Amino acid sequence: MSTALTATLAEAWYYPVLHWATTYGLRILATVAVGAFAWVISYRAIDRVTEAAVKRAMTDRPAANRNTDSTTELTDAIMGQRREQRARALGQLLRSISAFIIGGITLLVVLTQLGMDIGPLLASAGVIGVALGFGAQTLVKDFLSGIFLVLEDQYGPGDVVDLGSAIGTVEEVGLRITRLRDASGVVWYVRNGEILRVGNRSQGWTLAIVDVPIAYDEDLDRVRRLVEKIGRQMDADSSYDAVLLGTPTYAGVESVSGDAMFIRVTARSAPDQRLVAERAIREQLKLAFDAQGIRMPVLNRPGTGLPPGNQPNPPRA
Repeated sequence: MSTALTATLAEAWYYPVLHWATTYGLRILATVAVGAFAWVISYRAIDRVTEAAVKRAMTDRPAANRNTDSTTELTDAIMGQRREQRARALGQLLRSISAFIIGGITLLVVLTQLGMDIGPLLASAGVIGVALGFGAQTLVKDFLSGIFLVLEDQYGPGDVVDLGSAIGTVEEVGLRITRLRDASGVVWYVRNGEILRVGNRSQGWTLAIVDVPIAYDEDLDRVRRLVEKIGRQMDADSSYDAVLLGTPTYAGVESVSGDAMFIRVTARSAPDQRLVAERAIREQLKLAFDAQGIRMPVLNRPGTGLPPGNQPNPPRA
């Protein structure tokens, strides 16, 4: 190429652009490509590990048998589903973290290739981070607590939990807040950093407890035989398969008050079906007691000392 032609190209307006594209542009493109490749590799690796954990949880999970007397087997069968959900949640969290780290490193390398001195930038970021650490301690605490909530699988969507400040069904678990809905339909937003204790009623199984009053002079042996019969019938009824995980049993006399004895009936139930199980047991006991002539005393209403039919009329406006 002649000297005159070279000078002409050098003076052309597009030469600086072409020079930048063939030097810095190719480096930046290669850096972005390496970052994208690293993200794809990490994504696939995390995905494979997650799927392996899910398959292992499905393989190790025993078949649920509602007629078994082993509480361990019942717990393992139900907790297997939670291990699958936890594995998928952890996979999503790891993918987000890897994308953030790889993206941040790629951005810093690109800035370096553009000729920028990232030393002051990193120093400024450190100062800002310290300032945010002091000014946003609550926010950082919430995020850290949310990460450990997910990692430790303390609860998940669909669980009925007691968080101290609120009791209800978990609808969403975020890194900053947990959203749950109580029995009356009120939605509660609880900051993860403020959760000091968690009572999870949905892990494994729960115990349905029913206290039924009977007359003081009723034959307890007769009542016990009837309760056991009702328990066997409910256990054999397929309509209760999704509610009961065992046979309702007669636990004994819980308390004696005046003309009434309170007998207790217990049954293992599915975690989210405790109230349904208790209502079903009460209904069946009521029908059986009526059919067999077992008397249930009339209890006084609290605060009045009068039976229900003799309550004072409310004042008229």
